[in-house]
Amino acid sequence: MKTKYELEYTFNTSPYILYSRLSTPEGLSEWFADNVNLKKSLFTFIWEGTEQDASVIQKKANKFIRFHWEDDEEDDAFFEFRIRTDELTGDVALIITDFAEEDEKDDAVDLWDSQISELKHTIGL
Repeated sequence: MKTKYELEYTFNTSPYILYSRLSTPEGLSEWFADNVNLKKSLFTFIWEGTEQDASVIQKKANKFIRFHWEDDEEDDAFFEFRIRTDELTGDVALIITDFAEEDEKDDAVDLWDSQISELKHTIGL
């Protein structure tokens, strides 16, 4: 059974710029996958010739987007990008919620760290 976990990363950019990298095929293909296609509400992520489909379950512009992998047997598992802006400091945080098997969690976290470092690079941070 998969367990839910959250990761938080700080970004020195606007929620609008960040959201465009999280919710569009163009933005996601800059850092998350080699290529991303969108047909209706189904995103196809492509890594080195491997394809994986994800549907958008929920989204709110410049706030969050939640995906579900089509081949995930656990219906309530998802991955989500949520943007939070601190009202006092104006700092922008990206909160990633994902699910992993207990013995795969460390690898999953390492992969997210690497992907987020790539995302920051594409934004110019």
